Amino acid sequence: MWADTDTDVDYLNYSEVAELVAEMVGSERLLPLSLGVFGTWGTGKSTVLRLVKRELQNTPTKYLFIDFDAWLYQDFDDARGALMSVIAKALADEAPEGLQAKAKSFLGRVNKLRALGLLAEGGAAFAGFPAFGMLRKGVEGVGDLLSGTADDEDYEAMGKAAGEVKDKGKGLLRQATKVSPPEEITAFRKEFEVLLKGIDKTLVVVIDNLDRCTPPNAIHTLEAIRLFLFLPRTAFVVAADEDMVRHAVSSYFKNPSERLVQDYLDKLIQVPVRVPRLGVQEVRAYMLLLFAEAAGIEGEKMEALRSYLIDQLRQVWKPDANFSIEQVVAVLDMADPEPLRRTLDLADRMAPLLAYSANVKGNPRIIKRLLNIVRMRASIARKRAMPIDEAIIAKLALFERCTSVSAVDALHDAINAGNGKPELLAKIEAMDPNDADFEQALPQSMRTHLTFLRDWVGLDPKLGGYDLRPAVYLARETVPVRTVATLLSPAALAAVEVLRAIRTVSSPAARDALALVDQSEHVPMMDALVRDMRRNSEWMRSRDDFRGAVYLADASAGAGSTLSRFIRSLDLPRRPPWMSTMLNGKPWAEV
Repeated sequence: MWADTDTDVDYLNYSEVAELVAEMVGSERLLPLSLGVFGTWGTGKSTVLRLVKRELQNTPTKYLFIDFDAWLYQDFDDARGALMSVIAKALADEAPEGLQAKAKSFLGRVNKLRALGLLAEGGAAFAGFPAFGMLRKGVEGVGDLLSGTADDEDYEAMGKAAGEVKDKGKGLLRQATKVSPPEEITAFRKEFEVLLKGIDKTLVVVIDNLDRCTPPNAIHTLEAIRLFLFLPRTAFVVAADEDMVRHAVSSYFKNPSERLVQDYLDKLIQVPVRVPRLGVQEVRAYMLLLFAEAAGIEGEKMEALRSYLIDQLRQVWKPDANFSIEQVVAVLDMADPEPLRRTLDLADRMAPLLAYSANVKGNPRIIKRLLNIVRMRASIARKRAMPIDEAIIAKLALFERCTSVSAVDALHDAINAGNGKPELLAKIEAMDPNDADFEQALPQSMRTHLTFLRDWVGLDPKLGGYDLRPAVYLARETVPVRTVATLLSPAALAAVEVLRAIRTVSSPAARDALALVDQSEHVPMMDALVRDMRRNSEWMRSRDDFRGAVYLADASAGAGSTLSRFIRSLDLPRRPPWMSTMLNGKPWAEV
């Protein structure tokens, strides 16, 4: 099995992205710089960050690296103050003897700014100090104060905001008005600049897991970055899912226009760099390296294979570029390559499906977790002397991963009905998958996955002649492939949380959350909602989770079919009035 952790060993040719980022950070004429490494969950953003650090450490320039995990501080500390404190502490630790007094003063200045932050509307503040009317003025005013362009309106707004604070805030106001906020901020920036110059290193702050934070925490972290921008020799590298950051901005600033959201991001992230989605060749190389690693290949042989495959990936733009299993085996120069060759052949056949499937899309974390479940099930099968090959387990696990819960249930029903050897599989394996009759031969729940199944059915080994009951047992008794945590993107997970609690079927929150989700995730989202609804057997009273499911069903035909099957499976003697009203006129709800 393989560790599901970040690494600085490049299996995906992400070094090219890291080299590009390092080149920009290392260019003094581009500093100060804020750079975003954007990608969806599991695409390898954290790995890119580690590779960037490695690239920069191999250059003559001196760097002071600060790692900040935004998610780590959520619910434990103010995000703005936490980032400021981490940076201040790192500078203080790095300061030479002659700058210790300045470093101590700088740390104290951070605490003052954090205290001032309590003045703004109920404690909401920018970077640990008052928002100066930001919440009322909207996104256009972001950064005016921090970049030195604040006007009288900003300061007047601060005074109005302070007047609205509760009794506790009023006490702090009397104390804080002795200090001029603009002077405090100017002094903060000046001390920071002097301290960094004395250390004589370029400051590189690497921020990860921003997209896992709640909208307020994400925005507060970004605003803290703003305080340090436009100062010499500073670079911020932020890894995040761009759609989740957009959602955070929209949620925090109460649904601003798309133009204002884009303006906000452009002000805070100067250069966006996107982690590329893996194609077939990248997935092939990744799986070949994972299987070689699991086979015990290590040291110079493993590095030789990795270098060879990365070099091949850098040539994939050429029409005739390719690499074969034979070439991989030749690079490894093994005494008995046959066991590994069989595993590599399986990986090679699975790669196109993993690259193109709507539920995987070449996501390296999903691929690794899928392979780990295959290995876990194969290990259990060996220990219990189950007569089932790992290749069969892998093919069925791929079906689980790339279809829906209802499609998997239909397959398991067919297996059990046929004493382990389903007529369904034997029938479709004997057909031309491109023939019109192929779709008609599939159960209704599988037809929405027709494109995938046309490729999957041709993947060796053929399953029609095998007793697949051990595979069904393994699927039900071990960790399922399709858990919500590994199936849904952060945007989809957030949307599911919103849908579970909507009060009306015209909910603006549901509309906004669903707008961030790719349509390919609508059916898996419904699967998650249905799974939760099954835990509550009370149907006499109106339920918010069901209302959210209806909202999703109206937006997606596939999700509607899944909800319709669930409603029928409840086998209610009679639909409660609230449910009948909610389903009235819904074409997908017709029984």
